[in-house]
Amino acid sequence: MSTTETTAVLVVGGGVAGLTAATFTARHGLDTLVVDADGSLLRRNAHLENFPGFPAGVNGRHLLDLLEEQANEAGAQCREAHVERLSREDEFAVETGAGERYRSEYVVAATKNTVDYLDGVDGVGVIDRGKAFVDTDERGRTGVEGLYAAGRLAEKPHQAVVCAGHGAEVGVAILEDDDRPFYHDWVTPDGYFTDRGRDLPPGCEEIGESERAEREQRSLAVMQERFATPHPDEQVTHPSLSEK
Repeated sequence: MSTTETTAVLVVGGGVAGLTAATFTARHGLDTLVVDADGSLLRRNAHLENFPGFPAGVNGRHLLDLLEEQANEAGAQCREAHVERLSREDEFAVETGAGERYRSEYVVAATKNTVDYLDGVDGVGVIDRGKAFVDTDERGRTGVEGLYAAGRLAEKPHQAVVCAGHGAEVGVAILEDDDRPFYHDWVTPDGYFTDRGRDLPPGCEEIGESERAEREQRSLAVMQERFATPHPDEQVTHPSLSEK
């Protein structure tokens, strides 16, 4: 019999929305697990042209790899599995096709238009417009306490930057609903707050010049390494085309 693992936040779907939500919850200290079936639509993208910070565009698979690495750096774990069932009693119970079992206080559904795994949860509003969406408020909250939807599943446009932004908003909404202090998430020069007689706000960090230079050098090295060669994975296309 498989054991059941417990986490504070379980994110179903490892696309831009799910990984961004996971980064924010993990950075603020909530145990966060991302379960992904390797199905992000961004893997079909030939070249992403409109994501901020990449004036010449960026390979979508490179971007997904970097987002997952960033979530890992924040403290989140990422695992490849297909979630088959979600149910809720005092906590959420998640089962995968491989028989893994998880329990969590919060769940973020970020699976584009796949909703069948939500059938075991009463109170989820599903909207059918040819494709399925989950009914949420602007912050991604559903009609079920502790259950959120992010990105495309929450009726956000296809644009990767929109879905990333909504994932961040959902992550922060979870922190608010968890009664965490106001979350700023800002790294400032040493003394920016404290030299003005202010306490360091939650989620903020002051760093000196040597630490700033070290972090900048590391970020340059990481980006140079990641973009030194083309992405090794082959271009993914629509499933209907790959069958021909």
